[in-house]
Amino acid sequence: MNRRVRHEYHLIETLETGIRLQGSEVKSIRTGQVSLAEGYARVDLADMGLYLYDVDIARYTHAGPDQHEPKRRRRLLAHKRQIAKLVGLTSIAGTTLVPTAMYFSRGWVKVELAVARGKHKHDKRQDMKTRDAQQQIRRAMVRKRI
Repeated sequence: MNRRVRHEYHLIETLETGIRLQGSEVKSIRTGQVSLAEGYARVDLADMGLYLYDVDIARYTHAGPDQHEPKRRRRLLAHKRQIAKLVGLTSIAGTTLVPTAMYFSRGWVKVELAVARGKHKHDKRQDMKTRDAQQQIRRAMVRKRI
């Protein structure tokens, strides 16, 4: 789960995709050795493929000499109409595709992508104020029950 994404971006729409991996990458993901913090996705218009960049999947310690590259480009698996929709949404200035989560679903690794627009500093401050206010309300409610 990439918690930083919700702090840095307004999430417009999400999409669940599959991902093409090597065996040592799957084992490394099972052990939780993944960093989505710097990752982003892009549509390659030459082949209409969706690719994931800068996601760090650490090397699996028990694998042999045939290891994977930790920050290699990885192909994401989505339908053509979904990719076409993402092209339309990301063609708007200021939007990007960011990975929000990587998880297992029925034994397959899935990546949740979000079309996102960057937040300004005042947006982040406003979010922090509302979160603090909600927290104080919850605390007051708990005190009244006692």
